[in-house]
Parts: sequence; structure tokens; C-alpha cells
Amino acid sequence: MAIKLNYLNSLRSYLRLDSTTEDDVVRELRTHIEDKSEEFMESGLSADEATRAATQSLGSPTLVAKQMYEVYSQGSWKQALFAALPHILVALFFAMHWWHITACLSPILVVVIGVAIYGWTHGKPAWLFPWLGYCLTPVIVIGTLLINLSSGWVWVAAITYIPLALFVLLPVTRKTIERDWLFASLMLLPIPVILGWRLALGIEDMQQWLARIYDAAQLIALSFAVLALTVTTFIRVRQRWAKAGALLTHEIILLVVVASADKNAIGLYTWIFLILLFLFLVISPALLDPVVRCSSSKMLLHTAHKTSR
Repeated sequence: MAIKLNYLNSLRSYLRLDSTTEDDVVRELRTHIEDKSEEFMESGLSADEATRAATQSLGSPTLVAKQMYEVYSQGSWKQALFAALPHILVALFFAMHWWHITACLSPILVVVIGVAIYGWTHGKPAWLFPWLGYCLTPVIVIGTLLINLSSGWVWVAAITYIPLALFVLLPVTRKTIERDWLFASLMLLPIPVILGWRLALGIEDMQQWLARIYDAAQLIALSFAVLALTVTTFIRVRQRWAKAGALLTHEIILLVVVASADKNAIGLYTWIFLILLFLFLVISPALLDPVVRCSSSKMLLHTAHKTSR
């Protein structure tokens, strides 16, 4: 019993699929192990030896998880389009010059938050994370507005605001990494784009800033259309390396689009910061993944042992 339980828990920790699919995969493999164990017991092995032989016949949990991932990780076109929808809406928002109609913002934000809450409470499907990213966007936007404060107040606001922002961002990011670190990178993808546009359009008074948004609206729309293409590609490909490659390639294109609209508002060091921020947001979830998964595995094993007593 313990051998089968440990194998299935280890397998689950590597699967990186939504909870419903994971449950189906684990249920199917549990049945397979039990059937194979009965075959081995009929040949004269003890129960523990038969279970061990059955799990060994499947292969290592990491290998089986990789195979299952490539079978189940590809989303349908419907899922891909729904995942890309928030980026498409933002692209239309700027392309059609709806951004200056403030009455549109509240209902859009309510819809985005509602969709994100629904997805978060229904197994965290792959389409959820672009929607979730826009729920975190106000945290980033408010942070960029601190730039307009006088130099003395910027530090006071930063000291107050940064811990609050991290309090919001870190738990959501951690839970997303538990699902799959690639989804954490996908969720955070708009942040350097939004920050890049905020800096590229300058930090003058509001009237000048709105005029610059109007002039750059088509390029801003293009950048979010590229984000929509990124998400669609991400959902439709099977291999993890292809998903990671989609994130990296399209983010480079996005930075080029932002750079094309830069009116020398962004200096060299700021560009270096943006590039490093982009790399950090894409790579840091992968670096945190082993730590988060180790913690989650320990909790799973602890819960499983308590249940089996």
C-alpha cells in the first residue's frame, strides 16, 4: 500500500496538469498498478513485491509524468482562444480608442476578476492564467504612478507600497508555480510590457501623457495582439520546451515593438532594467519550482500518511 501511495504521490507532484485531469490520470494508473500487482501475486510474489514490480514496470514517476504531460497538455483551439481573449480585448481597447472612455474600465475589470475567480476555484485550467495576470495588473499600474511623486515622497511610498504589492503577488505566484512554473511566467508576461509602455510614453503631465497614448495606440494594440498570439501558441503546443520558447520569443518581439515607439524617454539603464525584469519574470518561476514542489510533496506525503492511519 505504501509503495503504491508513494509512487502515485510522487507522480502527481510532477504531472503539472489541471486537478481534474490529474485525478483521472492517477485513477487510471492506480487501476493499472492494482491489475499488474494481482498478476504478479498470481505468479507467487508477495503483496509488497508485486506492487513494487508493478510500479517498476511503469517506469520512473518523472518519465511517466512527462509522457502524460505531452498527451494531455495540449489545449483545444477553444481553450486557446479563451486564454488569449483578455489580451485581444486590451488590443481592441487601444485599437478602437476606447481607452479614454473611463466608464468601460469598471465593467471590464469586474468581468476579468469574475473569470479569474471562477477559474481559480475550478481546478486552475490552462486558460485561467492570462486572466489572472490582468487581476494583478492594477498592482503594477499603481506602482508605476509612484514615479510621478516628488523625489522625497517616492521613497516613502515605495517603502509602504512594495511590501503590500509583494503580499498580493507572492502567494498567487506560489500557488501558480504549484500548478506549473510555466503558467507563472505566462501570468506575469504583461508586466514588463505594461511597464515598458508606461516608461516609453514618458512621465510628463497627464495631458501630454494622454496625447502620447493616442499617438501610440496602434502600436500598443499590436503589442497586446502579440501577447494574444503568444498565449495561443503556448496553449496549443505540447512540449514544455516549445511553450518556454514561445514565451521567450514573443517577449523579445514585444520589447522591440515598445522600443519602436520610444521617444528617447527610456534611457540605456532603464532598458537594461526592463530586459532584466523580463528575464527575471520568465526564469524566476523555474528557479523557484524545485523549492515549491519539494514543500508541496512533503505536505502531500504528510496528508497521505495521516489518511492511511
